Amino acid sequence: MKALIALFLFTSTFSFAQNSLEQDIIDIEDKLIEWRHYFHQNPELSNQEFKTAEKIADHLRSLGMEVETGVAITGVVGLLKGDLPGKVVALRADIDALPVTERNDLPFKSNVKTTFLGTETGVMHACGHDTHIAILMATAEVLSKHKDKIRGTIKFIFQPAEEGPPPGEEGGAKLMIKEGVLDNPKVDAIFGLHINSETPVGTIKYKAGGIMASVERFVINVKGKQTHGSQPWSGVDPVMISAKIIDGLQTIISRESKLTNEAAVITVGKITAGTRFNIIPESAELIGTVRTLDPEMREMIIKRMTEMSETIAKAYGGEATISFRNQTSITYNDPDLMAQVLPSLQKAAGEENVVLRKATTGGEDFSYFQELVPGVYFFLGGMTPGTTEAFPHHTPDFKIDDSGMLLGVKAFTQLTLDYLNQ
Repeated sequence: MKALIALFLFTSTFSFAQNSLEQDIIDIEDKLIEWRHYFHQNPELSNQEFKTAEKIADHLRSLGMEVETGVAITGVVGLLKGDLPGKVVALRADIDALPVTERNDLPFKSNVKTTFLGTETGVMHACGHDTHIAILMATAEVLSKHKDKIRGTIKFIFQPAEEGPPPGEEGGAKLMIKEGVLDNPKVDAIFGLHINSETPVGTIKYKAGGIMASVERFVINVKGKQTHGSQPWSGVDPVMISAKIIDGLQTIISRESKLTNEAAVITVGKITAGTRFNIIPESAELIGTVRTLDPEMREMIIKRMTEMSETIAKAYGGEATISFRNQTSITYNDPDLMAQVLPSLQKAAGEENVVLRKATTGGEDFSYFQELVPGVYFFLGGMTPGTTEAFPHHTPDFKIDDSGMLLGVKAFTQLTLDYLNQ
């Protein structure tokens, strides 16, 4: 009888505590939306997120957390210690905006203007980072009220410059890692999410293994011989060579890459050459990106791009050199950790709303955290129900439905508590 009474009391207490947690999540929605609107209306570019960081830090301090600011220039890290000893889990949100002029008619539309790399432009949260900040702030507030349920420590990482630091500067996940964000205390696992304008509200999408691509930036410098446009036989045309190189690079994807394994992309996004219509210039420059989801394919593609550029240029009497700069690694969801936390995502969203997806050739510097500790990154629905056409990320018309954010708080809370208590 005593055992039954004890079991009843434990079950009743746990049920009450769970109901209390769920109510706190529901109650945070007004703040969640208010924060999102503030950050959307006051966006800041990479490594310039000073006011954003100040608002985040003030909030975390109000929750009684240990707070570190100025991490990787403008990053903020909050530490929440549970009442019981255990592992350390990190939750990450990116906080920077983009040099995009907003075209929406939202009441909280961004009207911020700036000069970016010499060009006048607007500033906009055109990738949903404003929602990521608000979701993680709300998660921090909810969990701070339930320290008795936390077996271990939670690190809230608000990361700047996910879109890439300005030229000549360090930043983003790489710099946070360099400055020790995964240490003191050492992180055992890390979780991140990305809201998606083309995924319906109420839905979570996931994939074990590579879910987002590695991103390389490449520059090909082609050297020819300048001459008058009327007598091309007197020179070596680097523009023509560039065209042949661009055409050749695409055969690496279409004829040499095992696309049944994973997708891959080579894109030349910028060509610079010449000064006048009647001068064949001395040189040309090609700038582009390579996206891969498989490490072996990545090595093969980079090797063949180097060989092909040099060989094609030589065949036409010119020279070519190519250089690569890694922007992100493969965003790789540890399969064991993914299997462990999948039930938590299903509890948060409902099993029917957690959907397996294919990988995307977009990139994320969350991948650098995953190279050092097991991590899981998933996509959260932000598209208004009934929408037939959603605007892509990084565009002036990009929109996210506020109602999609609360599931992000619920998912972060559920998987964090489940992970620490397992």
